[in-house]
Amino acid sequence: MKHRMMSKADRAGLWCSRVFIWFFIALMIFPVLWIVAASFSKGDSFFRSSLLPSEVGVDNYVKLFGKTDFVRWICNSLLLCVCVSALQLVLTTTAAYAFSRMRFPGKKNGLKTLLVLQVFPNSMALAGYYIIIYHFGLVDNLLAVILVLSGGSAFNIWLLKSYIDGIPKELDEAAFVDGATNFQAFTKIILPLAAPEIVVIFLFTFISTYSEFVITSVFLQSPSKFTLAIGLQTFISNQFAAHWTLFAAAAVLSSLPIMILFMALQKYIQNGLTAGGVKE
Repeated sequence: MKHRMMSKADRAGLWCSRVFIWFFIALMIFPVLWIVAASFSKGDSFFRSSLLPSEVGVDNYVKLFGKTDFVRWICNSLLLCVCVSALQLVLTTTAAYAFSRMRFPGKKNGLKTLLVLQVFPNSMALAGYYIIIYHFGLVDNLLAVILVLSGGSAFNIWLLKSYIDGIPKELDEAAFVDGATNFQAFTKIILPLAAPEIVVIFLFTFISTYSEFVITSVFLQSPSKFTLAIGLQTFISNQFAAHWTLFAAAAVLSSLPIMILFMALQKYIQNGLTAGGVKE
């Protein structure tokens, strides 16, 4: 079969789309290259006349590990992210299964109510957090932060419910005929089939918790309990002694866990993102 020859208009449109795409790719890559270059630059100045620094060194990385609590901040953040993601997965999967497969009073408007409540930003609850923290003595309590951040995300519940709706109910019914309970159908049928979407939800939760600043900065006051987001802010919070190159080095290293997680879960991400929004 002969290939249809492209017209001049088609070729022009193709090249325009390619130029458009490469322009935005360069637009996104340039800040990353600037931060990486700044991390190897000597001094504290972030702005330079060229992309490549005049003096290159690893002083910022040595100082980061030797004179700051960067490693402790990374450990605190990873512990917080894993605990919050795991706990929120438990809440999300059970709630999504209930809204998708079970019948109970309030099911029709329950999830919509959760979505409406989630429209309001977390900053609106800061006053309440302050009262709870100092009334119950929860300052520097990492467990309290985990419980607060683990509140089930209505968006994740809705996303997973949509995915479970696409799983044939005949599978559940066949399991019930064989004597399975709801819990067994949930753990042995729904969870394995919904694994791609669950991985995506875990990844979204991990990333949002990893970069969370507002709530954690209210609860955590001691430098030894800081998460990465709070610790990085201390590098640039002093307007008279802002260590921008040290901040750049920390930003480069702090992005590695997310990159590794993306690469490790890459085969699940595409299926989970596309299948959750389509119902057959």
